Amino acid sequence: MSTVYSVEVPNAPTISGEGKPRRHPLFVDKLLEHPPEVITLWENFLHGLKESGGGNFLGHRPIENGVAQPYVWQTYPEVKTRVISLGSGLRKLGLKPLAPLGILMLNCPEWTITELASYMHNFITVPLYETLGVEAIDHIVNETDMEYVVTSQTKARYLLDMKTSLPTLHTIIVADHLDQDTIDYGKSLNVQVVDFLKVEDEGSRNQVKPETVKPSDIATICYTSGTTGRPKGAVLTNSNIVSLIAGITAMGEKGKLFKISKDDVHVSYLPLAHVYERCNQGVMIYSGASIGFYQGDTLKLLDDIAELKPTLFISVPRLLNRVYDKVMAGVKAKGGVAEWTFNTAYNQKKALLSRGIINHWLWDRVVFTPIRARLGGRVRAMLSGSAPISPDVMDFLRICFSAEVYEGFGQTENAACITMSHYGDTKAGHVGGPQPTVEVKLVDVPDMNYTSQDVPLPRGEICVRGYTVFREYYKNPEKTNETLDKNGWCHTGDIGLWDSQGRLIIIDRLKNIFKLAQGEYIAPEKIELIYQKHELVAQAYVHGDSLQASLVGVIVPDNEVLTRWAKENGFEDKSFKELCEEPKVKNHILQTLAKYGKAHDLKGFENIKNIYLSPEPFSAENDLLTPTFKLKRHQAQKHFTRQIETMYFEIS
Repeated sequence: MSTVYSVEVPNAPTISGEGKPRRHPLFVDKLLEHPPEVITLWENFLHGLKESGGGNFLGHRPIENGVAQPYVWQTYPEVKTRVISLGSGLRKLGLKPLAPLGILMLNCPEWTITELASYMHNFITVPLYETLGVEAIDHIVNETDMEYVVTSQTKARYLLDMKTSLPTLHTIIVADHLDQDTIDYGKSLNVQVVDFLKVEDEGSRNQVKPETVKPSDIATICYTSGTTGRPKGAVLTNSNIVSLIAGITAMGEKGKLFKISKDDVHVSYLPLAHVYERCNQGVMIYSGASIGFYQGDTLKLLDDIAELKPTLFISVPRLLNRVYDKVMAGVKAKGGVAEWTFNTAYNQKKALLSRGIINHWLWDRVVFTPIRARLGGRVRAMLSGSAPISPDVMDFLRICFSAEVYEGFGQTENAACITMSHYGDTKAGHVGGPQPTVEVKLVDVPDMNYTSQDVPLPRGEICVRGYTVFREYYKNPEKTNETLDKNGWCHTGDIGLWDSQGRLIIIDRLKNIFKLAQGEYIAPEKIELIYQKHELVAQAYVHGDSLQASLVGVIVPDNEVLTRWAKENGFEDKSFKELCEEPKVKNHILQTLAKYGKAHDLKGFENIKNIYLSPEPFSAENDLLTPTFKLKRHQAQKHFTRQIETMYFEIS
């Protein structure tokens, strides 16, 4: 008998235009709100402190003469002492409960210590990150009336350089190597720049009793990269994140997910500015597990992992795809007997996946041990989130690492997780069933021909309601009302279907917005409008694939401008069609657009990395434009399928 991963809520009313809500089969009568005896994030830490037995908590690698040393650890009790001191020190500096505290630095122990101090004293953490750009930081600091930021030395100067546009900012706490020049620079701008350790020291000598934190109090305002315009601040309460921790933990205890203990080791390299990694850490902390931080350089991540030897590996498709590509390229390069042996072992293990088996007594030892060693050799479970992952890569991970591999689906607005696959389910291509904390329904999208009545499987926009759903977008009622309806349903903008076993499959996006493999949202129209302002471009179609890390584009050059350029550059004897096929012309336009995009504030991930030059304009006649001259995106994707595949192949 097939396992069922979600069931319809009993007695739920039938509503025209939508399917019935579905819940996890073990929590169909009542959604899970919080773990036993834990209702705030500070209590979550205290639970982890007890579970840890005083064991290792936060680890980092000191750098000596440019060389990373072995991990140095702080225990749970040691971190608690520092957290109490820092929280009191921040209060002595004037930071009040329910006031925003900015955090702008790479993952490190001080990030987590700052966050825990905020949970204890009821500060609202507001992560900042440079990849959003200067305008976004400006917007976030000013929208939240932020006065205090914890940051690194280099980022402190970055903020001070922006001070004229950040009128509320008056105190910067530097977590590493503060120098006198930076202190003096701050003074000249009327900004107090202080050392993190000095704040701790002051707090240790003058402890301030924290006020009571309520589950409904805001824990964080997490700004999303958004799609167009300014980023939106998703308001998440203590209750939202504690509920997420409850769901993951309960799944582990019921044998539906990996169960975490104080013996587990997690590697923290996914940005803590995003809710995904912060929730990962919350789950680890609840169980008293250890968290080891990377050096801050993703190029050295595998070296950090080899040293740390994590037992759990939580990642994103972009990195997992890289591991897959490197292993497969290495196998192909070896060739001969080695390639034959690998393929034989791989295919035999792939055949076992259909029976839920991920281990093989011979091949795991003979063929796959060196591959497992790339992640330290101890990984027992892996999780992929933030963007869709290819079924081929999921199979690869299970085969080569002999590990449980899970895929989750979520958003910042839902504390990172709505659904997740289950233990023992080795079928790829879906994101599992609802978490114990939420219910999920599909709402008809007639414009895109997705309905709850579709045969054989119901389809529609994925909507979620429950304890992890965010409260609002900060100071943005218009966007809040677009996303949260009057009955508490959060409209995700993703299109899904339920398979025959009640698992969710993501099939489309409601608007012309998509995620790249690293989780960044892209609004292609915005990019196309910028490129089309350049004289060389008559028309542009920007394409992104959630299984790819970059964008590609189809460009129809401006005939007159390109012909003029061709005459000036030795291509005067070529026709327009021949110019579009000339590699040097393509390279010139690609480089020109890269510079142009940068000059017009396109972020790195928004610039196209490869192009196809089409001599044929988009038109209503070739079904690429509507009668009102709007690009038919789905038609364009279909029309240029071969060229898109070629472009991605060329940059892979």
